[in-house]
Amino acid sequence: MSRVGKKPIPISSKVKVVYKDRKLTVDGPKGSLERTIHPDVDLEIDEKEIRVKTLGGKNSRALSGLTRSLVFNMVTGVENGFERVLEISGIGYRAAVNGNLLEMNLGFSHPVQYELPQGITASVDRNTIVRLSGIDKELLGHTAASIRRIRPPESYKGKGIKYAQERLHLKAGKTGKK
Repeated sequence: MSRVGKKPIPISSKVKVVYKDRKLTVDGPKGSLERTIHPDVDLEIDEKEIRVKTLGGKNSRALSGLTRSLVFNMVTGVENGFERVLEISGIGYRAAVNGNLLEMNLGFSHPVQYELPQGITASVDRNTIVRLSGIDKELLGHTAASIRRIRPPESYKGKGIKYAQERLHLKAGKTGKK
């Protein structure tokens, strides 16, 4: 069995967990999340922890670790939430939030507008730092990757959108012969 899948998931007193008909619902101070659990694994819920049990299917050992990670992210998300930070670098590159639209000037002939999905909020600091936050870690990561894909950092000057913790390996420019 997966080592990750064996670990119990602690439940705080602020979080309420309901598991019925293979559907897990987690409620907390930040919101509510739902997920359908795969038929090859099952959940045991006590007052203070959740354990993932395998049911003996072909992939149940692998699914136990995946299910444990997904449920842990749900519990953490509704209690504390998650955040991803993107940095925009380049001359004239900037971003602004207008309702649920993220408007960015990224060197194209037109401003790019990205509609944020429901459950994800954005804020912009100093016109170049975009903070995305939400309770669903999977949706948050997908949204951050979609925004980065609009203008990924180029390899010579690093202009574009990158994750805050991402390190770029910049190439040397061309040198002329003398």
